[in-house]
Amino acid sequence: MTRQALVVGVGAGLSASLARVLAGEGYAVALAARNVEKLSALAAETGATLHGCDAADPAAMAALFAAIPAPEVAVYNASVRVRGPVATLDPAAVRRALDVSAFGAFLMAREAAGRMEAAGRGTLLFTGASAGVKGFPGSAPFAMGKFALRGLAESLARELHPKGIHVAHIVVDGAIRGAAKPDPGDDSTLCPDAIAAEYLRLIRQPRSAWSHEITLRPWGETF
Repeated sequence: MTRQALVVGVGAGLSASLARVLAGEGYAVALAARNVEKLSALAAETGATLHGCDAADPAAMAALFAAIPAPEVAVYNASVRVRGPVATLDPAAVRRALDVSAFGAFLMAREAAGRMEAAGRGTLLFTGASAGVKGFPGSAPFAMGKFALRGLAESLARELHPKGIHVAHIVVDGAIRGAAKPDPGDDSTLCPDAIAAEYLRLIRQPRSAWSHEITLRPWGETF
């Protein structure tokens, strides 16, 4: 039986690297995003199926799992950034950022957990950020969402690890190179393929030595 893997919140960077890594491992990959038209080339490359989904909508997440009933691996990679001084922030935009960055992760975990419990195995991975460990000025909504995501992942790890489900939170501490941040040639930014390789190591970890959190940073990033 072909193993299924789901990535929620897919774009051209880390999530695309995850799709390639998972497909290379033989998973039937499903990619979920609000706008799937931009993913047609990636789907053709990896053989992935595409699913339009607003991650913060409970009905949309339920429909996604109805289409992908039994993922062995589920990765939450969605987030929204809202920047600016706190006194000027739009409350609706902040609420949307929190919904996508944290509430959507809960919705994915809620749908995946029961299915994985029934199977007696599974892996849930959550893409965090340095903002989930320390807040930065002008970035309160992102910190709020990522702190909530980290708390969710830690709680889930304690709840689900004894049931055979591996839960891990990945702190991506630094800029990920891509079209907006080209490779400077000195490894001062994170390579998305290298990050994806670490996700694969988490998936492969023996349960006698599961990590529930790892931090990834380029060598020059300050602590």
